[in-house]
Amino acid sequence: MRCLFLNDLEQKILENSKTYAEAKGFALNSDEKILNAVIAGLAKNARQHGKPYCPCRALTGSEEEDAKNVCPCAFHLEEIEKDGHCKCRLFFK
Repeated sequence: MRCLFLNDLEQKILENSKTYAEAKGFALNSDEKILNAVIAGLAKNARQHGKPYCPCRALTGSEEEDAKNVCPCAFHLEEIEKDGHCKCRLFFK
């Protein structure tokens, strides 16, 4: 999988996502365009909000509620089991 990233933060998020996916037996999205978009969204949220919140989920402003949306989010396992992928389409079964 070839990914062209613009900065170190995106590269770090990609590496962390790969490590997590391998540990859980998941795969990252094989569509490079979608993968790049999700990683870029995670990096943008990390820069703007201090944590890599899933770009597919709206933040509420409540630190407790929003903590559930830090990637990998609290919902991804159920989504992968049900749909074969998480809502952001970062992780696949």
